[in-house]
Amino acid sequence: MNEVISSLQVSFSLVVLLLLLLIISMFRILREYERAVVFMLGRFYRVKGPGLIIVIPVIQQMVRVDLRTVVMDVPSQDVISRDNVSVRVNAVLYFRVVDPQKAIINVEDFLSATSQLAQTTLRSVLGQHELDEMLANRDMLNADIQRILDSHTDVWGIKVANVEIKHVDLNETMIRAIARQAEAERERRAKVIHALGELEASEQLVAAAARLSQEPNALLLRYLQTLTEVAGENNSTILFPLPIELLNHLSGLTSSKTQQ
Repeated sequence: MNEVISSLQVSFSLVVLLLLLLIISMFRILREYERAVVFMLGRFYRVKGPGLIIVIPVIQQMVRVDLRTVVMDVPSQDVISRDNVSVRVNAVLYFRVVDPQKAIINVEDFLSATSQLAQTTLRSVLGQHELDEMLANRDMLNADIQRILDSHTDVWGIKVANVEIKHVDLNETMIRAIARQAEAERERRAKVIHALGELEASEQLVAAAARLSQEPNALLLRYLQTLTEVAGENNSTILFPLPIELLNHLSGLTSSKTQQ
């Protein structure tokens, strides 16, 4: 009789222990940035959290989903631009889960799916642009890639916040070609600036000549000023031409005095 009672006590203790373990396992704690997608008998039940939640063992299953922003490094991709230049481009992707139900039910692995989609989108978008646009208009390309990714991942409950192209790697031959092109561009700008300077100088000289031709005495004063500047340079010999206009002016002064 005592043995039967002892076995019953042991069995009861085991049952109580199992019930306690079962009750304890029902309680789950989720952090502020976590949500739980709960399934009941294989069917979607509801999204719970954060804080303390209850999940009935065996009947209900829970999948944790992190709502924080994920920073994903997109591997380097070989891209051929529209002007047939081969480059290697890598980028970084910022996204987060905004709908845990879609992220778990509509796609098997949303992290892997987003990574693969980012790689293919990066190749397709950059392949439609020339190399100069890749190097100079990165903000526009980032916005295009972000818009395309966001539209495709919306059915997965994912919001793409930003896309940044980090590096555009070129081979040595293309780097030398770009350097030669930049040097030629700088020489072209230098010649254009020099020509514009010559044009402005000629316009000013024409204006000065027109102004001096209106008053002969102004030409004489300018000539004397030039002589003064040359004489101040401590030269032992000074050779200067006599302009015909000055001789005509002097002869006109002499003839006027003779008439008087």
